[in-house]
Amino acid sequence: MKKNFKVIIDKPVIKPLIALLLMVGVMSVLSGNFATTDNFFNVLRQVSVNLCISVGMTMVILTGGIDLSVGSILALSGAVAAGLSKNGFSFPAADLYVGFTFWGCILAALLIGAALGSFNGWMITRFKVPPFVATLAMLTIARGLTMLYTKGFPITGLGESFSFLGTGWFLGVPMPVWVALLIVAFFAFFMLKTRTGRYIYAIGGNKKASLLSGIKVNNIILWVYTLAGILSAVAGLMVTARLDSAQPNAGSGYELDSIAAVIIGGTSLSGGKGSIAGTVVGALIIGVLNNGLVLLNVSPFWQQVIKGFVILGAVILDKVSPGKSEN
Repeated sequence: MKKNFKVIIDKPVIKPLIALLLMVGVMSVLSGNFATTDNFFNVLRQVSVNLCISVGMTMVILTGGIDLSVGSILALSGAVAAGLSKNGFSFPAADLYVGFTFWGCILAALLIGAALGSFNGWMITRFKVPPFVATLAMLTIARGLTMLYTKGFPITGLGESFSFLGTGWFLGVPMPVWVALLIVAFFAFFMLKTRTGRYIYAIGGNKKASLLSGIKVNNIILWVYTLAGILSAVAGLMVTARLDSAQPNAGSGYELDSIAAVIIGGTSLSGGKGSIAGTVVGALIIGVLNNGLVLLNVSPFWQQVIKGFVILGAVILDKVSPGKSEN
């Protein structure tokens, strides 16, 4: 019995889950506004965006990589969707104007995310650029393209169809939460039950052994970064829809919250160990922490300090934990 109990507690997702429950309890005691229905849905809505990004980040980190460009890809994808929704696309030389439907705008945003993500993967696999450097470059490139596309000004007035994605409700639950739930369910199944999911774990565990066993490592890595770009675009659509505008500086710093959620959820920075379930818990911890600190009127500067120590503590626990195992 004791052995079985120890096996359960040692699973990577259990420790962050216990930390989440303790944090919820502490915040409920410290702030009377925390444990309310309105705040509960507010936290879930905020977490949904980070969760979409973090699912992609989990797969990237499981391969032993990193993606610093997710916030900028979010901004550019959202800006393109907003621009096409409001202004369409014109060809003055041909006296031609192309309008976009709601679904056309979504498709365009997803294609932008896929293109930028695949470019990251191509640079990493084809030219052997370290993931940190390749995605740091994309962070700057995508942010610059966002500024050029928007000319530094927000794109506003996107209409009810667009805003429903970010502010609407379905069956008593906010739409962003439904989107995040679908993404989590799909990729949890993908990672645990498909051959490609097992390959991602294998590459992070031992890249050379994966190559020798016949796994097309470069193809898998390329697809992982492409998926991370697509999920960043989904998050960009949600942020743009919620604000009813595309902000040029949208997504700034989101890569840090995403990496934090993945690490706190038990995914190892060295790759090969982690889970989507752990990332969900990690994203909830970040969301509860952000929300609780705001309700407690903690200075934004101190919030950054506190989150930094939380991330550092999670990394230290990852390094000192004995008997690391995949789940």
